[in-house]
Amino acid sequence: MPMVKPVVILLRIRVFRILLAATLLAPGLSGAASPPGAAVASGHPRATAAGIEILERGGNAFDAAVAVTAALAVVEPSGSGLGGGGFWLLHRASDDHSVMLDGREKAPAAATESMYLDADGQYQREWSRDTPLAAGIPGEPAALAHLAQHYGRLTLAENLAPAIRLATDGFRVSEQMHKMLAFRAPVLRKSPAAAELFLTDAGEPLPVGTRVRQPDLANTLQAIADGGRDGFYTGAVARKMVDGVREAGGIWTLEDLADYDLVEREPITFSYGPYRVTSASPPSSGGIVLAEALHMLEGFDLAALSGVQRKHLAAEAMRRAYRDRAAWLGDSDFVQIPTDRLLSPLYAAGLRGSIRLDRASKSSSLTPPNAEHRPGKGEDTTHFSIIDTQGNRVSATLSVNFPFGAGFMPPGTGVFINNEMDDFSAKPLTPNAYGLIGGGANAIAPGKRPLSSMSPSFIESDERLAIIGTPGGSRIISMVLLGMLKFTQGGTAQDIVGLPRFHHQYQPDEILYEPGALRESEKTELEQMGHTLKLSSREYGDMHVIVWDKQADRLHAASDPRGMGKPSVRILPGRAPAD
Repeated sequence: MPMVKPVVILLRIRVFRILLAATLLAPGLSGAASPPGAAVASGHPRATAAGIEILERGGNAFDAAVAVTAALAVVEPSGSGLGGGGFWLLHRASDDHSVMLDGREKAPAAATESMYLDADGQYQREWSRDTPLAAGIPGEPAALAHLAQHYGRLTLAENLAPAIRLATDGFRVSEQMHKMLAFRAPVLRKSPAAAELFLTDAGEPLPVGTRVRQPDLANTLQAIADGGRDGFYTGAVARKMVDGVREAGGIWTLEDLADYDLVEREPITFSYGPYRVTSASPPSSGGIVLAEALHMLEGFDLAALSGVQRKHLAAEAMRRAYRDRAAWLGDSDFVQIPTDRLLSPLYAAGLRGSIRLDRASKSSSLTPPNAEHRPGKGEDTTHFSIIDTQGNRVSATLSVNFPFGAGFMPPGTGVFINNEMDDFSAKPLTPNAYGLIGGGANAIAPGKRPLSSMSPSFIESDERLAIIGTPGGSRIISMVLLGMLKFTQGGTAQDIVGLPRFHHQYQPDEILYEPGALRESEKTELEQMGHTLKLSSREYGDMHVIVWDKQADRLHAASDPRGMGKPSVRILPGRAPAD
């Protein structure tokens, strides 16, 4: 049942609404000890507006996170939704408390390590990607309820109101959504409920500008607003979810839903020079891989090196950190991860010792991950960043994995189910949809959470703070890494999101780069060093960043020019203007 808020708080909120928005217009601490305003940056203007609306109603950053999460489920179902999960990295200013909400999906109880292998032991990619068998038990609804109950000021129902209104009144299909629908149309056609909403009668993607109304999704959101967590995981909604999944060949049970648990985890924290980094912990690989890469780079005087040398070193650090991802990382509730060693600057120094300034390594020369290793025994994702005037902040990355997840919608729910089971290592060292490999640490097991690359993060010094994250599958970590490096070089929020991107993930042994990310002379030098280069067919990522410059008392927010997101900044009266 949802938490009942004291009457006095509700009355206070109503007074704030009459006077002016409490969070946006009532100053917190004096001077630069608190931000000069509040900001929301997300992948869709309507989701950003939902967050601002809640802030203006007296909610804090955590209330706004509920509103943005739910709104994205309505207007950006290709990237996230109630049928998926994610990580919500929180910082509560009043007691300097940071925590990660792990709303990652869990394998159903009937899942087995070989469930995606045929009789000959061959991995069947379609089974873990395009069918209800690919779906883990969703975590997003549990996170919505938990955020509101334990961290918010407003009720869950108040926070969900903008999303329910969006689902009821509808929104227009964007060019971006049209492209995603076209990409997944062959799968969507197999799901009558999904096809009815998002395809034409001829089975083609809805044209740009078409208004989409989702009454079933509105009803599901209302059930959560009325019943909290139980509104989704038990009762009528749960029965519709399970019946729909099982009739289409999935293995969910009512017990799987009822047993889902959201976990509060201690984030990964480490230093990079004068900067403190807080990032996602396992079952995300983001924090540990970022720590390894930054610790390796910390041993070089990057400012004294040429641009091509810095890119070479970044690629070499990525190579080694992604190798350890494949070897060691998984769900820490199931496998023992040598976290202290992987986070140690001394360990990074050892890895750094094999990096040459003038020559690329070969991934084959590094100790390969052990396919049978069992220690101790994400486009298709979305991100948003929020800060309020008290300094509470949220960095959240959410996903259903592939665009529209498994492409299946249980009838009567309006919910796309995920295909996050593909993030497990279905067969040791066999690449998943994003080319990532893994071993036994990320093998499928009942109740286990698959390893993720989602990397919601904070990076801060005494002078500046950045809230950062992005979708992008296996490239998430490298994008956040490059964004953090740009921030430490004095980059603004706009500089960070607009930065050209390149990526190395150990295997395949190549630098993947965006159009325009490497100059012709840099390509030549990198190839002479021994790097293999591959041009990406398109730009990638959809980063959303907020930067608070404490010294200048300024707040900046930026959304990736590659996407359609739009940030919003509200500045308190008498404080520095927004850029």
